[in-house]
Amino acid sequence: MISIVIPFFNEEEGLLHTLATISDTLRSLARPWEIVAVNDGSTDKTLAILLEQQRLMPELLVVDLSRNFGKEAALTAGLAHASGDAIIPMDADLQDPPELIAPMISKWEEGYEVVLARRSDRSSDSVAKRLSARWFYQAINKMSEVNVPDNVGDFRLMDRLVVDTVMSLPESRRFMKGIFAWVGFKTTTLNYKRAERNSGSSKFNLWKLWNLAIEGITSLSITPLRIWSYLGFMVASVSFIYALYIVLRTLVYGIDVPGYASLITLFLFFSGLQLIGLGIMGEYLGRAYIESKRRPPYIVRKLYLPRLKGEYINHPRAFDAASS
Repeated sequence: MISIVIPFFNEEEGLLHTLATISDTLRSLARPWEIVAVNDGSTDKTLAILLEQQRLMPELLVVDLSRNFGKEAALTAGLAHASGDAIIPMDADLQDPPELIAPMISKWEEGYEVVLARRSDRSSDSVAKRLSARWFYQAINKMSEVNVPDNVGDFRLMDRLVVDTVMSLPESRRFMKGIFAWVGFKTTTLNYKRAERNSGSSKFNLWKLWNLAIEGITSLSITPLRIWSYLGFMVASVSFIYALYIVLRTLVYGIDVPGYASLITLFLFFSGLQLIGLGIMGEYLGRAYIESKRRPPYIVRKLYLPRLKGEYINHPRAFDAASS
């Protein structure tokens, strides 16, 4: 059984084309398959279109979340409900090429437990997005003990053992690329050229990408806190040496008239450093506070099972980090 997991958020424009393209590819494999479509609180007709397609596609399972929880939580929900022996997360915009599914399965049959799909050509992305992605991977890999493969998104094949391990991890704030890298397992890589979106526009703006980068760094590394400790020690050392210089200079030459400009500049500089340090500590403290609540990363409103003729159930297995 092959499971394809696709989070959807306001994707009504290209949804039909996405499902048709992926299902045609899966039918050519001559093996059981399913598509787990996660409706991440869409406000357009995404859910209605998914349920209409479910009548024609018995392999389509629809997981409807109670609100928009974000891509990481939606992906977690999809993995929790996928029943395949191999699971492949994909984006809804077909920038992850379905034709790569067959080569992934071939590598899996060779014994690899994780098959990564690396974007060897990102010319379809904007210059700003390419540069920001490069800087992000460089920064996170320098600070983290776990190497996150560069230019590799969520598009990958994972063995059932890998997915079960990922789902057993207790944290609720999930940076999935980091978690996938952390669990390890026998891994190989396939390269592909990233295509243009088939329709619509990306739901990620610069602000969301920035927050995702902060989430990734704080999820995998405490290096920012350590750097701030070193910076504080360095500033304190320089301040002590300067204070000693002022004392000696006063003893030799007497007291100078203090300069307002230099004092206010130093005051603002060190105030800014303190605020930055508090902000970094606040990020980590905030993560600890959120994790301490033990809330699940998502809530399933309804689970639509095609084999029950479109009926729904309130899913009792909504992933609960506390009970797992």
